[in-house]
Amino acid sequence: MHCFYSTHYIEGTEEKSYPPSSRGKTGVYQRMAAPEAQPRFGQSVKGLLSEKVGSCSGDVIALTRQVLKGSRSQELLGQAARNMVLQEDAILHSEDSLRKMSIITTHLQYQQEAIQKNVEHSRNLQDQLRHSLK
Repeated sequence: MHCFYSTHYIEGTEEKSYPPSSRGKTGVYQRMAAPEAQPRFGQSVKGLLSEKVGSCSGDVIALTRQVLKGSRSQELLGQAARNMVLQEDAILHSEDSLRKMSIITTHLQYQQEAIQKNVEHSRNLQDQLRHSLK
């Protein structure tokens, strides 16, 4: 008969548990541990459990903060997108206005040239009238 057992280390204590084939009449694994290790084992488990709960609480708080931060980031991105659309509309409107102003400027230049030609032509006519009246 072979004697197999596993060794577990818990906070400086060693506990050996035997496989089911080596069970005694009570049906419980035979355990070998120092009697004074039992109170330390309970305290260390409570300490580890308390530490794990604290760690998990910290992780939950960090996760909550991250979710809130992500939510706020999402809101800011949405607002930035809306602002960008408004700016794009304003830019397109300004571009359209500039194009219209350019067309108006071109027409005003044509009118100015026509007026200058008419003024010069009227001067020539005035000169001709003066010569013919003399």
